[in-house]
Amino acid sequence: MKFAFSTLGCPQWTTEQVADNAVRLGYNGVELRLLDNEIIDPVRDADKVRKAVETFRTRGVEVCAFDTSCTFNFSDAAERAKNVQSLQHWIALAQELKVPILRVFGGAGKGEDIEQENRWVAEALRQVATEAEQASVTITLETHDGFSSAHRTAQVLAAINSPAIAALWDSHHPYRVGESAEEVWQVLGARVAHVHVKDARRDESEKSGWKLVLMGEGEVPVLEQLQSLYKHGYDGYISVEWEKRWHPEIEEPEIALPQHINWLHTAEKQLTN
Repeated sequence: MKFAFSTLGCPQWTTEQVADNAVRLGYNGVELRLLDNEIIDPVRDADKVRKAVETFRTRGVEVCAFDTSCTFNFSDAAERAKNVQSLQHWIALAQELKVPILRVFGGAGKGEDIEQENRWVAEALRQVATEAEQASVTITLETHDGFSSAHRTAQVLAAINSPAIAALWDSHHPYRVGESAEEVWQVLGARVAHVHVKDARRDESEKSGWKLVLMGEGEVPVLEQLQSLYKHGYDGYISVEWEKRWHPEIEEPEIALPQHINWLHTAEKQLTN
């Protein structure tokens, strides 16, 4: 298994610190959401991203994904077009730097007309599918927000006939909406091209109703998720998404990232022995 972590989990670290800790802790890759505690823009921050990718690769650490903010279920066609254009900039940068995965969102939405929202998302992704294929880049729609359900994500993907449009399986959100790990695989199957892992437990004092916790301390069935991935021959990255940037109260990366990789290696031994 190949393990990575998102820079969302270490917002205060410099690029050099991210690279040093990835090497020291034994991660194979990093996933870029932030640089210098700022969300990355593919135009404004292109040079910064180029330098960061070079820094990681000189240390033997792969950049496995760019996490974009592109979202497509807006009722406003101009807003959807703006996000498609942003994704096109991301595709160009990913092609140049040979980063294989781009993450996108369906969006939160109010769920008033799910079928219409699904059509908007599918239409937007179809617009860039050929471009992504030619760039050897895979765009992954994350099981997140209004699209947390693997069933809904699969409905969108079913409307797009392209190997360059796939799914990002986030361990928490399908479970949160009542889907088991095996059910997610049965629904999304081979279209899973990237994976986020995190743990959480129900907590009524939290606005979301869930508290993020260290791996193995919550109720998200991450081990079952890994079992499904291993059993079905998944060979992509499994990336730790410790949401420190959005939840400053959770443990520091100096605690969380070593804990996660140790837990993942222990789980890997259980699966392979």
